[in-house]
Formats: sequence, C-alpha cells, structure tokens
Amino acid sequence: MIELYTWTTPNGEKPVIMLEEIGIPYEMALVDITAGVQKQAAFLEINPNGRIPAISDEGQRIFESGAILLHLAEKTGKLMPKSGRDRAEALSWTFFQVGGTGPMIGQLHHFRNAPEQIPYALKRYEDESRRLLGVLESRLQRNEWLAGDYSVADIMNWSWARSGLDAVDGRETFPMLTAWVDKIAARPAVIRALDKLKAKKAEL
Repeated sequence: MIELYTWTTPNGEKPVIMLEEIGIPYEMALVDITAGVQKQAAFLEINPNGRIPAISDEGQRIFESGAILLHLAEKTGKLMPKSGRDRAEALSWTFFQVGGTGPMIGQLHHFRNAPEQIPYALKRYEDESRRLLGVLESRLQRNEWLAGDYSVADIMNWSWARSGLDAVDGRETFPMLTAWVDKIAARPAVIRALDKLKAKKAEL
C-alpha cells in the first residue's frame, strides 16, 4: 500500500493524479503546510527537506514530486515510455517543469502575496512565467501531448500550467495550452484526484 503525504498545492496534486491514473491502492494523509506540519520531526523522517509531497512504498520513502511520479511509472509500467524518443521527451518535459514552471510560477505567487510588494521581483517572475508558458504553448501547437501519448510529463506540467494561466490571465494568449489544460482537467482520474483532495481537506 502506498502511503501518500501531500497538500492542496500544484506540487501536491501531482501524485494524487498519478495514483488515480495508474489505479493502485493508496492512503492519503494531508500535511497542513499552513500550520508548519511539514517541518515537524515526524514528517522530516519522511522528507528531510520538509516539503510535500512524499510517499512511503513498502517502507521506502520517496520525496520530490518528479521522483515520486517516475517511481510510480517504473513500478507499474504505466505513463512513461520505456525507451526511445518519447522517453527522452517525457524526461525532458518532466524536468522542464521541475526546474522551470514550478519555481518561477511559485515565486510569482509568493511575491504577489508578500507583505512588501517589490516591482522588480514581480516583473521578473511574471515575465519568466509567461516565457515558460509560451514554451509549452509552442510544443502543444504541434503535439497533442508533451511526449507521445499522455504521460508523466503531462501530469507534471498540468497543475503548474493551470496555475500559471490564472496567474498571468493567459487563457487567450496561450490557446493551445489552455485547451490542453482543460482536456486534462476533464479526465476522470484528474476529477477524482481533485475531489479526493478537496474532501480530505474538508475533514480537517
């Protein structure tokens, strides 16, 4: 049984979606990052970096969302090409998200909600968020999915693309990305995942 520790953020959504897509049993525990639970000693045993998400798979801890999704893909043989061009593309777009849209769009949200508004920081992170969303837009103008068929690469990028489109009011600017976001949002596994997160949070 997979034990999942997560929260209702873009990074926190990814493993829930993945688990629903691959259809293996899991138990979900919410880690309230607004109350600092992720910094408590018990959780640091699961993720020494004090961040969500993390999982325990038969006693093996895995943290960082990209590592979790790749682990689950390799465990089940689902949603990750095994070799060739599509695998290379899937890995490239997975790490594009890890190093690009997540940090940049995350910083944009942070500085917009900061008690001190810093125009340079706001412009930097909005401009870079728009640039990265444009990279995804360009890819999706020529491809239905980021790497061959629907894969880990799409799940990794979806939550941050959705968040980024809202942050920069970009649905008209990035029509292909918007259509891709909406198509993934309509997948039954994604609907189940977000509903389960919402219901779990309501229990707190």
